[in-house]
Amino acid sequence: MKGLIVRLPHSNTYVLTDDGQRFAIFYTKIHNRLLRPLLAADQPPAPLAVRQALRTLHRAVEDYLADAHVAA
Repeated sequence: MKGLIVRLPHSNTYVLTDDGQRFAIFYTKIHNRLLRPLLAADQPPAPLAVRQALRTLHRAVEDYLADAHVAA
């Protein structure tokens, strides 16, 4: 397979390849189980300790990028 989507012959319709389907399922699960909770974790009603830890991580990454002279 060449990619994640293929064009159906003689049409303007595209479908997912088997790999494309696997990638879509994988990233949907990652988003739902990991990213969505993490993105909401710095807002109430997340526990204060979680919000504080995320702020600490954010500051550490910002400091690292500043020291490395990398644009965020």
